[in-house]
Amino acid sequence: MTTTPEARDLEGCRIGVPESRQLDLFADMLERRGAQTLRCPLVDIRDTPDQAHVRRWLDDVIDNGLDEMIWLTGEGLRRLRDFAERDGQARLTAFVERLGQARAITRGPKPVRELRALKLRSDVAATQPTTAGVIEALADADLAGHRVGVQLYGTDPNTPLMDFLGDKQAEVKAVAPYVYADETETPQVLAFIERIVAGEVDAVAFTSSPQIKRLYKVARAHEQAEALTRALNGLCVAAVGPLVGERLEAEGVQVTLMPESNYFMKPLVRAMVAHFKPA
Repeated sequence: MTTTPEARDLEGCRIGVPESRQLDLFADMLERRGAQTLRCPLVDIRDTPDQAHVRRWLDDVIDNGLDEMIWLTGEGLRRLRDFAERDGQARLTAFVERLGQARAITRGPKPVRELRALKLRSDVAATQPTTAGVIEALADADLAGHRVGVQLYGTDPNTPLMDFLGDKQAEVKAVAPYVYADETETPQVLAFIERIVAGEVDAVAFTSSPQIKRLYKVARAHEQAEALTRALNGLCVAAVGPLVGERLEAEGVQVTLMPESNYFMKPLVRAMVAHFKPA
């Protein structure tokens, strides 16, 4: 595809891209702007190995319905949709119909987007895109005796949310449709760290908290954490949203830029263009 000269406003920038699920999409967006990307698949998301549990959960939802459904990630909704669809279009249709009958609570914009793809809507938005935000949004809700579905992320049991729903006397129906296979590709992650420390990139763009967790896990295992933090604080560190920014700051890393709103990849690219484009 031909791009105009005006589009190549990241020409010469070397940008580290720690992404996996949408690695090519994000990197291509930067490369079309002229950037040179250093790709590192930090997080590999896979279907849970306990697929029987997911199918039992789907059976229960289809047979008995839900009063509320809490969506914590867009990835989780996509995975559950795919699980249902593998067993036939009729099963997917029945699942979507049941979801449409439940009040949908969403933690952030990504599950809202995935609901829209199924022609469904979010009824209650978290006050902030965190578990605490979900709890706050439901603080005054009467959930006693309600069947409340909860889509968990990774293997995190989300004890604060489970305790909150227990105190509300809800009948919780939790499902964890995917896992983070973050023990893979350690040599590539270490090489990525070494290139950051060596000053071979101008920026690193983070799009999820698990990326940072994985990056520092490998860094600490190889006694590179302090050097990594120093190096990151000497270059442009881009965060897709406040959760990612908070995780970076917890590691002592100063966030250089973040979209003001709409925490997605396109606004992140625009923020990077604004940062690097000559005045």
